[in-house]
Amino acid sequence: MKHIKKAMLAVLVLFAAAFAGCGGSPEAINQEASTSAIRAAQEVGASEVPSASLYLQLAEEELEKAKVLAANGNKEQAESMLLRAQADAELAIILSHGDADKTEATAALERVKTLRQDNN
Repeated sequence: MKHIKKAMLAVLVLFAAAFAGCGGSPEAINQEASTSAIRAAQEVGASEVPSASLYLQLAEEELEKAKVLAANGNKEQAESMLLRAQADAELAIILSHGDADKTEATAALERVKTLRQDNN
């Protein structure tokens, strides 16, 4: 009878340890792609372009929300938030390049106007 009680106690301890291990750690999420996209947007100067800075800020906020969701065990929602963060960061990059192109085009038009005036 003593052996049965010890065996039951051992089984209960194992179940308790296994059950505690199931919910103890937060879900791991792969945030590398969104983090890289945010870093790239920062490097191309998205924070200096008004239309791009909004999307960069959104991406940074979404990354933080994803971390909180993952810590609370909401892996699917966290991954969805990471995809949004990556998309917003990539949009910030595109808008940054578009603004630079627009600035270059405006400068080129000004040079053309100046040349035309000089020739007249």
